[in-house]
Amino acid sequence: MIMNYYQSYSSAVTGALNHVEITTVDGSTVVHGEAIDRLCAMSRSIRDGGRQQIFCGNGASAAFSSHMALDWSKNAGVSSRCFSDVALITAVINDAGADELFAIPLRCHASAGDLLVTVSSSGNSPNIIRALHAARELGLIIVTLSGLKPTNQSRQLGDLNLYVPAKTYGIVECVHQVLLHAWLDAYLGIAEWNQEVEQNMSVSSSLK
Repeated sequence: MIMNYYQSYSSAVTGALNHVEITTVDGSTVVHGEAIDRLCAMSRSIRDGGRQQIFCGNGASAAFSSHMALDWSKNAGVSSRCFSDVALITAVINDAGADELFAIPLRCHASAGDLLVTVSSSGNSPNIIRALHAARELGLIIVTLSGLKPTNQSRQLGDLNLYVPAKTYGIVECVHQVLLHAWLDAYLGIAEWNQEVEQNMSVSSSLK
């Protein structure tokens, strides 16, 4: 049977999601379920230790970062932020250049034990790579989400690296959103498949 465009696209998203490659900083492979457990444990440690989660990304990934910083703070009670303030962005770019967009705020606001999450489809954006090196120097825990080329730099630099083996930005970005929401929903104990009524985010959830 010849698939139409929608069928082909949804198949590509599903295929990329099922084949996400997750590795540690030493290159060891982590299975999907264990990775979600590790991510949730990281967030619990951040909450319990009074630390913060910091999300960084460019373009669409900046929107994902802002969205996740909001949801983690409001819905999960885990202090989270992203560097999306227009005054901050324009000042850093004007004074130090775009490559320092995330590294400079990290050095101003992050402390050892905080968690940095980078979201980059290519995994090679210079400002993301600078942020990863700054985070390592500062003693942060690091999670990377990347895609496209399997040799991208980001997936070599995190304590946990989630790589999407897809060749187009749309598919990589779709899978990144699923991964980010799966992490948050698992932390909150939200399960679509067990939900009897529609979720109401104005109602306080039981936090794990």
